[in-house]
Amino acid sequence: MRHPNAPLYAIIITILVGTLVDPAAAVAEPPAWAFAVNPPGLQAPVDDGVPQHVPNSSEAFTPGQVRNLFNVPDWHPDDHPPMPDIVAHGRKPDVFACGFCHLPNGLGRPENAGLAGLPAEYIIQQVADFKSGARTSSEPRGLPAKLMVALAKAATEDEVRIAAAYFESLERKPWIKVVETDTVPTTSVAGWMLVAVGDAGREPIGQRIIEMPADLGRTELRDSQSPFVAYAPPGSVARGQALVADNGGGSRTPCIVCHGSDLRGLGPIPGLAGRSPSYVVRQLYDLQHGARAGTWSPLMAPVVAPLGADDITAIAAYAASLPP
Repeated sequence: MRHPNAPLYAIIITILVGTLVDPAAAVAEPPAWAFAVNPPGLQAPVDDGVPQHVPNSSEAFTPGQVRNLFNVPDWHPDDHPPMPDIVAHGRKPDVFACGFCHLPNGLGRPENAGLAGLPAEYIIQQVADFKSGARTSSEPRGLPAKLMVALAKAATEDEVRIAAAYFESLERKPWIKVVETDTVPTTSVAGWMLVAVGDAGREPIGQRIIEMPADLGRTELRDSQSPFVAYAPPGSVARGQALVADNGGGSRTPCIVCHGSDLRGLGPIPGLAGRSPSYVVRQLYDLQHGARAGTWSPLMAPVVAPLGADDITAIAAYAASLPP
């Protein structure tokens, strides 16, 4: 009997058998702009108990309610189906509400993953990899990855299955605007992501992607309708487009073979289109350096091994620029 995923398996065998790698070309250090780490001693603002509001919402939450890990601040309940209890409230004491970090609409933020529209099978496998230790982070100070490991170990199989089905059902919407530029706002780190520093002016972008909230105030209130902007080096989108279709002269499998010509994914393989470039850069770096070593990682490792820092930046910028 022919397996329904036979073409996919043929691709996998080709990758494993035919791909040549050059480990020396791998990026040497974790890029600080993608692996954003809160400065020591950073404290959350004091809860003054004053109800907060965001545009296009009749809801009101105090700062303390916004930061409640077991009761998601759902500003726009009509934007998504009813959240399962595990997504909206989690389970005390150690399973935080999934929708707190990933947002009720599943679009996520730069410090974590957007889950909307991802195959449930893929989500379940990633949680299993966090639980087993096969998936960690190249940045040991990164709290979001540590929280995922702890949550994965505490969650039940039913809870993971229910949450995965919910996020799979959500529509992936435009969330990130990619802007090519030579200079960017000077940034610092807050909430494990980059934010503009007041009136500090601008600085050269270099070979970075600077991803930040379009409206910091709304993002801090966890407004799931407040998007992000990603500044990328000039020419990076076009270069990334060429790279995802490149087979390295026959030495590697192009990204589009598994992730699709539009980078929207194929079967259980996740889509990359419209995804946070900070997140994509972290995953490519982690795959290069063994921090992601789960079920599908051996297929990706030889493909990403030859990529340099500029290659990774360009691929992430291009992927983020695509409609999800």
